[in-house]
Amino acid sequence: MQILILGAAGMVGRKLTERLVREGQLGGEAITRLILHDVVEPERPQASFAVETLTSDFSMPGEAEKLVAGRPDVIFHLAAIVSGEAEADFDKGYRINLDGTRFLFDAIRIIGDGYGPRLVFTSSIAVFGAPFPDAIGDEFFLTPLTSYGTQKAIGELLLADYTRRGFFDGVGIRLPTICVRPGKPNKAASGFFSSIIREPLNGQEAVLPVSLDVRHAHASPRSAVGFLIHAASMNTSRIGPRRNLTMPSVSVTVGEQIDALRRIAGEQTVARIRHELDPTIIRFVEGWPRRFDASRAESLGFRAESSFDEIISIYVEDELGGVVPT
Repeated sequence: MQILILGAAGMVGRKLTERLVREGQLGGEAITRLILHDVVEPERPQASFAVETLTSDFSMPGEAEKLVAGRPDVIFHLAAIVSGEAEADFDKGYRINLDGTRFLFDAIRIIGDGYGPRLVFTSSIAVFGAPFPDAIGDEFFLTPLTSYGTQKAIGELLLADYTRRGFFDGVGIRLPTICVRPGKPNKAASGFFSSIIREPLNGQEAVLPVSLDVRHAHASPRSAVGFLIHAASMNTSRIGPRRNLTMPSVSVTVGEQIDALRRIAGEQTVARIRHELDPTIIRFVEGWPRRFDASRAESLGFRAESSFDEIISIYVEDELGGVVPT
């Protein structure tokens, strides 16, 4: 089995790569070749099978055709610029998040000759826009309130139509906010959800730019990789024509996040969080969904954490060697 990962240098892409290398198989079939692509060179892991790293901007004409020329059996499309950057740079957001996706889909279509890989597309809960019901199901209207959400919503429609036409076997997964993200903050408007946990655990100050009653939906990086693996290996005959699924998540307020941190790491860690309201971030957050009904995804075998305490514990286990800093 040949696997292509676009966006392999990103956090989720790296963790997906680590799991594939560790397990050496996907859906019970041995991996023979792994192709890692990004705009910066991904790290090349030591593996029991061939690993190739490629660096290019896949949104430039002709680049997507090169990526799929070897006919990978499974394609993970994780490549995108994040919400804050897509809002700040309109042209770049549409070039990468929309044009790049369309170029990739068309590169697969043009091959023809019976080629039809499994394609897993990472969408986002940003495809939904306010006003919201208490819990948002898969059937809720796609009315995004950001350019990023609009780009992802168009990608979902393209994925469904290209799958309907038989060009590939697509599954779109709407990721909640992935928390706690390791490493340095990125340009995502939602980055503070991770920062207020990660930085205090690392002995650093964190800035909270919104009020404590802000509610949002989260899943761990470990769950995100699990979603991708399951989407790539599941029996898609059970999905039907509605190919885009909202993933399970934990819905909590910022105050409940901090309470979970207090239970796990103590008051001295929570004291490193400084409250400083940011009107721009607040405006973003007001248009974000808060809670989801992911019963359809759960019925298809997708799983996430059951509490935010569990999400923090996974960060401690995976990134801090299982030891809560004091």
